[in-house]
Amino acid sequence: MAPRANWKGFLRLSLVTCPVALYPATSESEKISFNQLNRQTGHRVKYLKVDAETGDEVPNEDIVKGFELDKGQYIEVSKEELEEIALESTRTIEIDEFVARSDIDPRYLIRPYYIRPDGKVGHDAFAVIRETIREMDKVAIGRVVLTSREHIIALEPMDKGLVGTLLRYPYEVRSEQDYFDDIQDVKVTKDMLDLARHIVNQKAGRFEPEKFEDHYETALIELINEKRAGKVIQSKERPKGENVVDLMEALRRSVGKEARKEAAPAKAGKPARKPKKAAAGQKEMLMPIAGKKAAKETSAKKQASGARRKSA
Repeated sequence: MAPRANWKGFLRLSLVTCPVALYPATSESEKISFNQLNRQTGHRVKYLKVDAETGDEVPNEDIVKGFELDKGQYIEVSKEELEEIALESTRTIEIDEFVARSDIDPRYLIRPYYIRPDGKVGHDAFAVIRETIREMDKVAIGRVVLTSREHIIALEPMDKGLVGTLLRYPYEVRSEQDYFDDIQDVKVTKDMLDLARHIVNQKAGRFEPEKFEDHYETALIELINEKRAGKVIQSKERPKGENVVDLMEALRRSVGKEARKEAAPAKAGKPARKPKKAAAGQKEMLMPIAGKKAAKETSAKKQASGARRKSA
């Protein structure tokens, strides 16, 4: 099933316009999530919207937005009034300027979206805009309204589509001076830099996202599987940090540690654990989970297999 677009409208460069759809490029739905439960009953906890003074539940149709002027004093703003100030960027991403990618401070980056033509028309205009950005080796800056607020969006070509990254406004970025002014001015010697550079060279590589493992997610899956199997959860000893007394000695030991890693033969992958025999009535409990994504893939395979058997 194709993902649903977060936004549909038009992409415009001067007089060149095409209909586009915007989709989130990232997702956290595959991560393990928890519900809140009542410890006494094991039932889920349900949250109600209640009047802060009377304690009565308030239906959605009676809830309006309000801006607090003073303590307990609010200015109510209706949905119709908000629609009256709707900006052009509600339906159109207007490209305002082109900038160098290096000009964009990474602190301003929020989250990426995929942008593609919406429907069967406008592919020619979309291709012209995309290839112009690619040819100029620039980032296109525009504006778009998402979740009722206008955002700055940076557009870059990716394959046959565009990636649009939402940007923060200057008032949303804190000044580094509030945090860095108290850092002491320390003179770093050439010997220290040479050792540190050597460590960096030993650890040099390419950025390959697929080799990174979410260790916390893996630990969560293992914890849930162990609890389903009725195991007693043992507390693990946490590693203790060591105080650095001699910085030069620490750097030298780090160089030696990295050298030993390079010299050691690559460890063979761990053999898969043998599934434990389930006790009577515990077959479902001992069935391991592998995270939401794997569960979806398994379900899809089962449905496809069932469909093939029926057709046969």
